[in-house]
Amino acid sequence: MSLTKKPKIPHYKVLILGDKAVGKSCFLIRFTENKFQEIYLSTAGMDYKYKDVMYEEGKTIRLQIWDTAGQERYRTITTGLFKGAVGIILMYDITDKQTFNNVREWIKSIEEETSKKVILILVGNKVDKKEREVLKAEGEQIAEEYNFPFFETSAQSGLNVNSVFETLAKLIVEKKAQSANQGHKLTNTKNNEKKKCC
Repeated sequence: MSLTKKPKIPHYKVLILGDKAVGKSCFLIRFTENKFQEIYLSTAGMDYKYKDVMYEEGKTIRLQIWDTAGQERYRTITTGLFKGAVGIILMYDITDKQTFNNVREWIKSIEEETSKKVILILVGNKVDKKEREVLKAEGEQIAEEYNFPFFETSAQSGLNVNSVFETLAKLIVEKKAQSANQGHKLTNTKNNEKKKCC
């Protein structure tokens, strides 16, 4: 009796970036373990977790999600960290205006270190808190300016956490499909040029 191997699930590297204490670690734990864990100490160094995400009925991809707590300042993010990343979740805290004000600096750093192919989603976290300093309209405005998807989330309640990763997974698959189609068209064009020769 022959055993058929299950096809390998494609996996992709994703980063969660943002200022210190915006909730990156709690956000990751909520998504991967479906629990809220209040973390008072900054994560030492970097950590990552794997999670399978369904982007279409019966179809999944595996995300390798890097929590970059401990490297919160955009000036300290290294080129090596960005290597191989296809998606970035850029997070700010809606109760801390300064974390929102720093979003443009984060975007500038990301643009310097990555290609235009990387997918970026802007997230305003901690909507469960009453002490709001950043209006939803402000987040929507900057997301529209840069043409990024935008979500407001709560790691505590789980609001929109899954939606962020599901949207990211869909965009990754779509972009990979587009790249494959472009490569196929380019190959066909080269073959046609060879046929026309002589």
